[in-house]
This record gives sequence, structure tokens and C-alpha cells, in this order.
Amino acid sequence: MDDLGDHDIVVLCVLKGGYQFCADLVERIKALSRNSNHTIPMRVHFIRLRSYLNDQSTEDLHILGAEDLSFLAGKNVLIVEGIVGTGKTMETLLKHVEAFRPKMIKVAGLLVKRVQHSLACVPDYVGFEIPNRFVVGYALDYNEYFRDLNHICVISESGKKKYKV
Repeated sequence: MDDLGDHDIVVLCVLKGGYQFCADLVERIKALSRNSNHTIPMRVHFIRLRSYLNDQSTEDLHILGAEDLSFLAGKNVLIVEGIVGTGKTMETLLKHVEAFRPKMIKVAGLLVKRVQHSLACVPDYVGFEIPNRFVVGYALDYNEYFRDLNHICVISESGKKKYKV
């Protein structure tokens, strides 16, 4: 709230893994806004990133719904992501968003993995730092399974085998 001040924001929710965190975060910002002396008008927009096959990140990143983000010009943008690993995907997304010339960009990541290599992009706001393990639940998936879990957990090797594509 202190960083955003009285400025309206565009929340850019990264689907599919970020939707639950984004919904909860937007509700929390609205509650804080209601209980303060200033309100923060928000717009929520959704984009989808695809870069995983099974439990491996691929070099092939697809950004869906981000073809024309011209409405971000001059706006304060809050990108909301469920999990950040190496940060390469987020770095690519940031470059894409920056091309539309927003006034400010901040990134909120619920989970950030502890990886051996330094992150290419560290979120401005981090919920939790976790070991470099493949986690599911709270909208995070393994081949579209386990998004419905209301908790976050590490998927077992037998689970990976069972739901492998």
C-alpha cells in the first residue's frame, strides 16, 4: 500500500498458477484500502504463461493474452505470479510488459524457489522462499492436476510418474 500510494493500478494476473494468490491478494488490497484514508482503484487483467512440460521448464515460453497491452501505458502495474523459479520466465514477461511503457512495474510472487543460480528477476514482494522442489496446490499444477488443493505441497516421484504426459 505504501509503494502504490493513491495511484490506481492494473493487476496483471499470471494464469493459471497465480489465480488463487491474485484473488486473495486483490481482496486483501481492497480490505486495506477500505480501512485507510485513501482508496486504490484497481483493474485486473489476465495473461497466461506456458513454459513447463511435466516438471521441467522449457526454453519455449508462450505468453497468451498479452498481444496488446497498450492500455498499460502510463499505468502502475502489479504483476502477480504464483511461483518464481530461476526468474527467466519473469524476466521475459517484464521485457514484454516494459515495451508498453507503464509508469511503474512491481512483481508479487507468492513463492520463490531457492535455486543455485542467482535469480534473473527477484519479485519486489515475496510471500515465501521455498526449496527447489516441484510444488502443487493453491492453483499450482502438475500437468493440470492438483490446482484444486487448498494447500501447497511437494509432489512425490510416484505422483510425477502417475500424471506424466
